[in-house]
Amino acid sequence: MASVRLEVIDRGSATDVHPAPLLFVHGAWHAAWCWEENFLDFFAGRGYRAVALSFRGHGGSPTDKPLRSLSIADYVDDVAAVAADLPSAPVVIGHSMGGFVVQKYLEGRDAPAAVLMASAPPRGYLASGLRWFRRHPWQFLKSSASGESLAYVSPVAATRERFFSAHTPEEIVAACAARLQEESARSGRDGVTALPRPSRVRTPVLVLGALEDRMAVTPNEVRATARAYRTEPKIFPGMGHNMMLEPGWEAVATHIDSWLTARGL
Repeated sequence: MASVRLEVIDRGSATDVHPAPLLFVHGAWHAAWCWEENFLDFFAGRGYRAVALSFRGHGGSPTDKPLRSLSIADYVDDVAAVAADLPSAPVVIGHSMGGFVVQKYLEGRDAPAAVLMASAPPRGYLASGLRWFRRHPWQFLKSSASGESLAYVSPVAATRERFFSAHTPEEIVAACAARLQEESARSGRDGVTALPRPSRVRTPVLVLGALEDRMAVTPNEVRATARAYRTEPKIFPGMGHNMMLEPGWEAVATHIDSWLTARGL
C-alpha cells in the first residue's frame, strides 16, 4: 500500500440509486485535476460519490522515492490505498495509463465495475512508442536516453497532437499543457514488460475510445482491449485522447452514467 498521503479530490455522496463510489484514475503526465475539471461535479450532481486521486509524485501527492523510479506497481498500490479508505469497493475508472493501472489493479481484486477510457491496451505501450518514434525520432531517442519526457508533451502543439483533436479550442489545450508534469521513466518501461492479464479479471468492464485519438491509443487498440475483456467498445466520434476534457465530454460521462445505472450502481 502507499506509504505517503495521496492527494484526493472528493465530490458528492453515495445515494440509494448510486451506492458504489467512483474512483477516477488519471494517466501519464496528468493528476487528479483532469477529472475535477468536468467529471467529478457531473457525477456528484447525478447522485454519486466521485473521488479522484493523484498518484504519488503527481499533483499534490508527495513521493517516497524518485519520480523516475516509480513503477506501475506503485501506482496500483496508490489506487488500492485510496479504495481501502472508501466505505465500500469503488467502481474504478481509468484513463490512458490510468486504464493500464486499473487493469493491473483488477487482476487481484474485484470491483463492482470498471471503465477504461482511451486506455493503454493489455498488450502495452509498444505500439504507442513506435508511433512516437516514427513521428518524432529524435524526441523519442532523447527521452529514452534521459528518462525525461515532459519537454516533448507540454508545448501546446505537442499537447494537442498527443491528447486532443485538431478542432479542440486552443484555450482548452493550453490550459492542459500548463498543468502537465514529468512522468516516471520506470512506469513507461513497465508499460512494455509488466502487461495486464485479462483472464484474471472478473469485473465487468466498459471500454471507451476516441475516434480522433491517433497518437496515444488508436481506435483499433480500443477494439483490441474490448475483445480482451469480452465486450464491445464504444468509440466517440470527433474526440481526441483526453475524453474528459474534450468538447463533448458530457456524452462520454452520460454514457458511463447510463451503463452504471443499468447495473444498479
